[in-house]
Amino acid sequence: MNRFAKSLLVAALVAVVGMAFRVSWNAQHDVARTVGADDTAALLYPFVVDGLMALALVATLVLTGKDRTFALRVLAGYTAASLVLNYVHGLVPALRGGEARMQLADWDPANWALVLLATSLPVGAIFFGSDLVAKVLHHRTTRSADQDETQQLPTNRLGSDLQESAPETSPAVVESPAPESAEPVAEVEPVKPTEPPVLRPVAAVESGPRRATGRVPQAARTPRPTRTPDELLTEARSATADWPDEKLTAEAIRKAVRTSSANGRLLRDALKAERAERVVPEAEAA
Repeated sequence: MNRFAKSLLVAALVAVVGMAFRVSWNAQHDVARTVGADDTAALLYPFVVDGLMALALVATLVLTGKDRTFALRVLAGYTAASLVLNYVHGLVPALRGGEARMQLADWDPANWALVLLATSLPVGAIFFGSDLVAKVLHHRTTRSADQDETQQLPTNRLGSDLQESAPETSPAVVESPAPESAEPVAEVEPVKPTEPPVLRPVAAVESGPRRATGRVPQAARTPRPTRTPDELLTEARSATADWPDEKLTAEAIRKAVRTSSANGRLLRDALKAERAERVVPEAEAA
């Protein structure tokens, strides 16, 4: 639904609600005058009842869970009360105008119940309206805090397990012709890179279960062992040895050797190149 259609729908809803409020205004105004309200109170009485209905309707669109159920109950209760007042106003013609106090029903218990209903609606509007507004504000504050906390969470993504580094090359020794009178220059031998120390696995010490104490800092997390490109390529060859060419995709290779998407694409290109090189000699031999 485009923006124009939504705007038109909202405008139609506002128009219908406004006309319905105008129709219900006479009944509630006359009932308020009948139960003892002055001119100002009787003028504001319909805004109290129907205004709380509109507030509860907006709250049902914002709240969730038990709070939304509570807002729906408030909306249903005040809608039923407004319906009863309109029904009594239409049933008793003498109420129209609301110039003098009179009984709302011939039967005394029914009259007491109607008077109690009409006089308790403003008090209920204060209580339920304040509660709904507090729930809406608390809900929006909680949702904003959750969004901020989600944005501030440190990303727990491991980087690529391939350390792309420039190949170690020994510095080239440029031999320049020395003049006859100069002494011979000794050749500089390239420095051989030292081999990294061999890490041997150590048995883990069993201990009792530890209670969770919150998020582990990034610096305290155990780094994932890094594999060299050759090791990854060897694992990929072994895992995809019997795969057809159609299945040889970066995503499938990434899942097979448990690496990153970028490495999956590099391994896919390398394996396809190797297969292409094997196909060419076979075709020439045939």
